[in-house]
Amino acid sequence: MRILRLKTRQSKNGILKAAARLFRRNGYAATGLNEILAASGAPKGSLYHYFPGGKDDLGASTVYMAGEMVSNTLRELAATASTPEEFVENYCDRLAHWISLSKFRDGCPISTILLEKSGTNEAIRKAGLESFSNWKSVFEDVLLRCNMDQKQAREKSTLLVSAIQGAILLSRVEQSVTPFEILKRNCKSLLKQ
Repeated sequence: MRILRLKTRQSKNGILKAAARLFRRNGYAATGLNEILAASGAPKGSLYHYFPGGKDDLGASTVYMAGEMVSNTLRELAATASTPEEFVENYCDRLAHWISLSKFRDGCPISTILLEKSGTNEAIRKAGLESFSNWKSVFEDVLLRCNMDQKQAREKSTLLVSAIQGAILLSRVEQSVTPFEILKRNCKSLLKQ
């Protein structure tokens, strides 16, 4: 029974990881379910078993899963950074490295889904709202540690998440990590109290 549960978890996770990779590279609408199944190696019937609502259910689940992966990365970086500037710089370095490794084909694992579906699918919109809220919360916690007041920390966290999302998009379009370098250079002025 334990082996069956493990295989089930691996199959579902495989579908989610394949979906995240394909959605961020190709977009939500341009990625077909058969393509996701082929990339995941999961049996055809498993998709509707795990995601009875079809592609939209898979899209929302992918946003939750990918959003949590980013949250974990942010928490890991926050735990080791001694200043907010160092935290942002380390995250920008990680993103720049990751996006350049993909030859600028990868972007944010949730933004393509949200751009295409958040206006028409409430479950996907809510998944995105929760993910972004979790990310901003990590940024806010880092800023509060250096005695920034609550209101300012909340506003700066929104500014930072917005700037980073913009840097991801610009980096992909320009096929350059320069947007991350610019963000790092201006980090101190963005975080001024």
